[in-house]
Amino acid sequence: MLRNFFIFLSQQRALRQWMEQSKMARPLTRRFIAGNTLAEALAVCQKMNAEGILTTLDHLGESVSAVAEANQSRDHCLEALRQIADRKLQSTVSIKLTQMGLDIDEELCLANARQLVALAKETGSRVEFDMESSAYVDRTLAIVEKLHAEFGCVRAVIQAYLFRSQADIEKLNRGLLPVRICKGAYAEPANVAYADKGDVDGNYLKLARLLLEDGAYPAIATHDERMVTVGGGFPKDSFEYQMLYGVRRDLQRQLIRDGYRLRIYVPYGEAWYPYFMRRLAERPANVLFLMRNFFKN
Repeated sequence: MLRNFFIFLSQQRALRQWMEQSKMARPLTRRFIAGNTLAEALAVCQKMNAEGILTTLDHLGESVSAVAEANQSRDHCLEALRQIADRKLQSTVSIKLTQMGLDIDEELCLANARQLVALAKETGSRVEFDMESSAYVDRTLAIVEKLHAEFGCVRAVIQAYLFRSQADIEKLNRGLLPVRICKGAYAEPANVAYADKGDVDGNYLKLARLLLEDGAYPAIATHDERMVTVGGGFPKDSFEYQMLYGVRRDLQRQLIRDGYRLRIYVPYGEAWYPYFMRRLAERPANVLFLMRNFFKN
């Protein structure tokens, strides 16, 4: 019920607009959002790199409705890739294809994404394509597979709660396309996704093992200690763990001490509200943390 409540809130446009413009919201979001600007996010990446942690930059925003907005998002991500190269950061960028214009025109979206991947190839970085709701899976994977064939240096995201995900992973493994596996954070109909947490966890472990055994440098995205153990026994340089900025810092430090590769997803920007609400929906512990700190402030 709590998860559905926060997913519902994430879809309320009026509340989103008020929250993103409110100065009161910043103390609540700073745990999970690196800042409003690229400069703030790059500073976080530099600090994490110094601690032996890899990063991926996510300029928050999704579902743009105008060509100018899509091109603006593309230009911002191009600048992020240039800054990563100039500062010699161990970082990639993560994008959502609805930021690049997928809801407007697929050719526009592909052209924008192609520019990003071309620059990532040139500068020795990577573009990680976040997965959105199930309605976008086929179109997202088609674009990612096309760009993988042209350039390499991409990673797809597959969500363990979708029934279709094993078949998707098997196909991507055959194509040697790197995959990040996560549980999934969108409200989905019962005919496409597991609803029970135990079923999602079981499928996550099965798919993670499939990636570790047959995949091309997969990313295991989880904050669950039970899920983290899936990487035991596999060469530590053959995969990486991924976690979100501000979540389970204790487990992040433990993985680094144990010699694993860890990449932190560093979100930033003014359009933070949908992302923030999905983080609250994922883990009740996040809600409790915010409540404690709200009263401290």
